[in-house]
Amino acid sequence: MPRHDRRRARITFSDAAAKQLEALTDEARLHALDRALVVISIDPGIGEPIPGSTTGPQLLQYADEVERVRVLYFVTALKTVVVVAYIKV
Repeated sequence: MPRHDRRRARITFSDAAAKQLEALTDEARLHALDRALVVISIDPGIGEPIPGSTTGPQLLQYADEVERVRVLYFVTALKTVVVVAYIKV
């Protein structure tokens, strides 16, 4: 009987993060970011909560020190969409 894995969350970008993404031209940095986004899409809860307001969705931070990637994001209620708010590569 085939095993059905969880579906990945869909990644989407805020306007600010989309502009940051457009500004990335270095292929190695793009690959590093892509790997981080795959990790987040597979396990949206992997990030650490960032303290702050409780009025909106919880902002999370995923940092990969080896790849030197930092992504701030939040996850929709059903954990099917990850909205990236900030990228640092």
